[in-house]
Amino acid sequence: PLRRVLTLKNLAPRVLQRRPHPLRKSNLAQPYFTQGLIMVQELIKDVSIKTKANVFFDGKCISHAITLADGTKKSVGVILGAALTFNTEAPEIMECVAGECNYKLAGSTEWHTSKPGESFQIPGNSSFEIKVGQEYHYICHFG
Repeated sequence: PLRRVLTLKNLAPRVLQRRPHPLRKSNLAQPYFTQGLIMVQELIKDVSIKTKANVFFDGKCISHAITLADGTKKSVGVILGAALTFNTEAPEIMECVAGECNYKLAGSTEWHTSKPGESFQIPGNSSFEIKVGQEYHYICHFG
């Protein structure tokens, strides 16, 4: 597969897979990027950020509101190990950046899994249940 080593200066939506670096003799896993796998958004450019965190569910969910240059609103956050229920006013898209969660939309009996690079949609004026075993890092897209 196509391999390209990137530095922290070049972070952008990319695919990260840990494998032994092809040019090193060490067996230590070094990050490199491969083509055709999961895209994870690691950097959002040109934003205004609210410095005070939104803290929900006794600290089990912490996020920061951001506004893009075009006025689009999002939040970037983390959910710690918990089972929670969120209500929505506007439609939302939950994009997984790191970790994993199980979720169930209102009116459904089926649980689904979301992993890095995946997302799920929640209608406006609705709710969803989410179960997180470890940390689940996300970007919430509103509207």
